[in-house]
Amino acid sequence: MSEAIDPPVDPALLPPMIAPARTALVVVDVQVDFISPEGAAGQWGMDLSVFEPPLARVEALMAAARAAGVTVVPIRVVTRPETDSNALKLFHQRKGYPADSLTICRAGTEGADYYRITVQPGDIEIQKTLYSAFAGSDLDAQLRARGIDTLVVVGFTTECCVDSTLRDAFHRDYSIFLVTDACAAYEEHLHRGALAALSKSYAMLTDTAAVLAAWR
Repeated sequence: MSEAIDPPVDPALLPPMIAPARTALVVVDVQVDFISPEGAAGQWGMDLSVFEPPLARVEALMAAARAAGVTVVPIRVVTRPETDSNALKLFHQRKGYPADSLTICRAGTEGADYYRITVQPGDIEIQKTLYSAFAGSDLDAQLRARGIDTLVVVGFTTECCVDSTLRDAFHRDYSIFLVTDACAAYEEHLHRGALAALSKSYAMLTDTAAVLAAWR
């Protein structure tokens, strides 16, 4: 049985919902270790071809956001042995994951770098230590200081860091729009399952074409 995913917002109704003055484009974990063939996932033999189409859309959305005056929020995870949580270490241990699974996106390594995207003046850049961009960061305060109450969310992976960031944002009273074709997971069923779950209670769904038209 396929997951029941709610329909996207009518593109004609979208522009006032994501007006540039009060909206941020949140770009989650576009990093070497996650989606580059040279990164950890690539070295582990993961099929990364699924990320190429949504990554191109992320690039287009970032360019459009900046041109329209939408705040861009590049987010990346940067890990260190001293900030690895006990819960994370125990989880990996109990799952039987290899020891090097904790070293992904380590500070000072190329794996922690952005992949094909850059931070520009005026962006809100957030470094995090785990899944949600709101946990242990000042993201909420920075968004509110700019009068932002709406987030358009893209990035990787849909069921993990996108999901965690999106849920935390909703619980902080932000309106959320998830761009379904500008995010992805390593497995399609995880991507679709996350979209189905998030669309029921947390996020309005949209696509790249509709957002580009709204910000054009």
